[in-house]
Amino acid sequence: MSRASLARVRAVVGLGLAQLRHSPGRTALAVGGVVLAVLSVTLLASLGVGVVETGQEQFDDAGRDIWITGGPAAGGENEVVDASAVAADLREREGVGDVSTVAMHDVYLGTDPDAVEPIAAVGVEGTHGHFEFEDGDGFDGAMTADGDEEIRSSVVVLDPATADRFDVGVGDTVYVGAGRQAVDAYTVVGVGSYYSQFLGTEAATLRLPELQSMTGTAGSSRASFVTVNLEDGADREAFADDVRAEYPTYDVRTADDQFAAMVSDRHLVVASGVALVGLAIVGGVALTTNLFVLVAYQQRETLAALRAIGLSRRLLAGTIGVQGAVVGLLGGAIGVAATPVLATGLNRLSTTVIGFERLVRTPLEVFALGFAVAVVVGVLVALITGWHASRSATVAVLES
Repeated sequence: MSRASLARVRAVVGLGLAQLRHSPGRTALAVGGVVLAVLSVTLLASLGVGVVETGQEQFDDAGRDIWITGGPAAGGENEVVDASAVAADLREREGVGDVSTVAMHDVYLGTDPDAVEPIAAVGVEGTHGHFEFEDGDGFDGAMTADGDEEIRSSVVVLDPATADRFDVGVGDTVYVGAGRQAVDAYTVVGVGSYYSQFLGTEAATLRLPELQSMTGTAGSSRASFVTVNLEDGADREAFADDVRAEYPTYDVRTADDQFAAMVSDRHLVVASGVALVGLAIVGGVALTTNLFVLVAYQQRETLAALRAIGLSRRLLAGTIGVQGAVVGLLGGAIGVAATPVLATGLNRLSTTVIGFERLVRTPLEVFALGFAVAVVVGVLVALITGWHASRSATVAVLES
């Protein structure tokens, strides 16, 4: 770079910095605007990442290697017919650790048999460690004098939100049934959010045979899905192929394939999430654009004076570009630094309201995206608006 070019660069940088120092209030507002643009991008993007990763983790925590769904009754909630026989057959296969059968129905629940409300119900063969009970121990029965486990009947596990709504806890009685006029007394034996998080709604968990009997599906032994947990070292794909050959009318998927299928079935939710992140980026760019248009407009008299003494349009645009770079760097740095703090606060809120501990997640890519919007877009927009502002920087502006 020649001395003349270096001198021009130094002059442009000096003028840009002088303009920022000359109007500290305007500079602070500009930095604040960039911070808001960065936060709108980083926090919404972090929420999108967190939703997907939380769903994947919840799915992985289930510890299920093979999922069996669908079948001749496809189209309803409980599509697997004669699930008990299917589960019994799977348990006899080599490499199988355990098999679980799950049914889902809409039932009615309340503390008064004459005032029950609709709620989702999940039927399972037994509760397990993943429930992470806040209170109680689930369906685990008491030991008899002979050392055998006594099967507990007419018991229910509620999620924390439902327990709070009805003001009940372990040992209290609630009424559950398939219809408003056909409810029976059940004892609350646990409070845990496992299935409410899985379904994304409040849920009651019952023993599978009792839920099937309550809803009239015991004879056909209908279930939503049958899952298999394989022993360590077992080949998922090979096992799935064998089960598909045995049950061609059912959908047999590995855990990864099942998660992908669940996501694809909720394409509107996924599309909404993507659109939200895209809107955040567009909004951040639009906010940054309007910000530097305003900054350039407020400097029109100064630019006109510099133009009158002979500075070229390119140099005038450069001064606005320098301001964009400085404001973008400051705003981007503050926005990126504030993102983890705000994400922590939002995670505490989500934990309190919906029970998810890390719904907002901030991978490195999110910080890079936010900083790019602040600096790269800020500089480009500043240069473009500076160039347009220099075209209107004429003596007429000074005279007016």
